[in-house]
Amino acid sequence: MKVSWDQALAWRLRRQYLEPLADPDPVEVVGRLCGVQAQVTSSAELALALRRARADTGPLASALAEGTLMKTWAMRGTLHWVTPVEGADFLALLASARTWEKPAWTRGFGATPEQVAALVEKVSEILEGAELTREDLAAELVRDKRFAGMEKQLKSGWGALLKPLAWQGALCHGSGQGGRITFTSPRTLAPGWKGLPDPAEAGPRALAAYLGAYGPARPELFDAWLSRNSLRKTVLRAFVAELGDRLTEVEVEGRPAYVLTEHADELAATGPTRSVHLLGGFDQYILGPGTKAEEILPAEHRTKVSKTAGWISPLLVVGGQITGVWEVADYQLTVTLFPGCSPPARKDLEAAADRVARASGLGSLTVRVA
Repeated sequence: MKVSWDQALAWRLRRQYLEPLADPDPVEVVGRLCGVQAQVTSSAELALALRRARADTGPLASALAEGTLMKTWAMRGTLHWVTPVEGADFLALLASARTWEKPAWTRGFGATPEQVAALVEKVSEILEGAELTREDLAAELVRDKRFAGMEKQLKSGWGALLKPLAWQGALCHGSGQGGRITFTSPRTLAPGWKGLPDPAEAGPRALAAYLGAYGPARPELFDAWLSRNSLRKTVLRAFVAELGDRLTEVEVEGRPAYVLTEHADELAATGPTRSVHLLGGFDQYILGPGTKAEEILPAEHRTKVSKTAGWISPLLVVGGQITGVWEVADYQLTVTLFPGCSPPARKDLEAAADRVARASGLGSLTVRVA
C-alpha cells in the first residue's frame, strides 16, 4: 500500500478533529490526541477549543474535578493533560525506562535510586485521600530524615525530583488552591484508578493510540514522542509483534511506516486538502510527530517554530504543511509566512482567524500577513 504525504497529512487533520469541525467531548479529544501539553494553560485550552464547534468555558478544569482527566508529568517529562486510562499506559512505559537510576540523573538532581523509591512510598502514603500544595508536601517530606536537604529540589517549579514519582503513579496535579499548584494521588483523583499496568501490556495499547492520531509512523517516532528514545529497540519490536495483524505496513513516498489496519482503507481513500488552520502554541499537531518531522516542517524553518527554552510557536497550517507562524497583539493577528511559502486565500485565512477569536473569547480579530 502506497500513499503520499498529502494524503497522510489530510488524514491526520481528520483524525485530530481539525476537519471537519464537529463537537466531540473534551475528554474524547484529549484521548484521541494521546494527551495535550499543559505547561501553558491557555495553549491547552486553545488546542481543545479549536477542535470543537462549541467553545465551553473551562472544560479541562471541569474534567479534572470529575476525575475524567488528569494533569501530570508524562511524555518527555513535560506536563500533560491525559485520560486516566491512557495516562496509566504512558506512565508505565516512562517508568520502565528507569531514567532516575542513571548516574547522570543522580548527579544532576541529588537523589539516589533508593531515595526515589522511598519518596514514592512516602508520597503515596501522604497523598492518599489528600491534596497538598507543593510547599506543604515538601514540608511533610523533609520531616523524614531520609529526605533531609531535599527541600529546595522538592519546592522547585521545574518539578525534576517529582517527575519520577509521577511516572510511577505516586502523584499527579490536583485542582489547585487559590491559584497555587497542588498535588494529589491518581487513586484519589480518578475513580477506578487501577495503578500502572505491566509495560508489556501497556506498550501495544499506547503505540496503537499514537498511530491512531499521528500515523503513518515508525515505532521509533512513537518512542521519541514518548520518552526521547529511552526504550530499547527490542522492546519496540515486541510491541509491533504483539499488535500483529492490527498493523498494516504502508509506504509513504518511499518511507516504510505503520498504520492501524482498521484505518488503512480510510487513509487510502483520503484525498489531499488545501484547508487552512491557525493552531496555537504547543499544539499536538506538531508535538506528536515532533519538530524534526520534515514532512510537515522543513528543517530550514524549524527554529521559527521550536524556539529557545522549549517554546513552540503558534502555527499556520495549509494543506497539512506548516507554512508560517502567528501572534496576536491589540486584536490584530499577524501571520509571518516562511520564505518561499505562498499566502493562503484571504477568505480562508480570515475564517481560521475567526475560529481563533471565538476559541479565545476575543470577539473579532483583524488579520495581517507579514
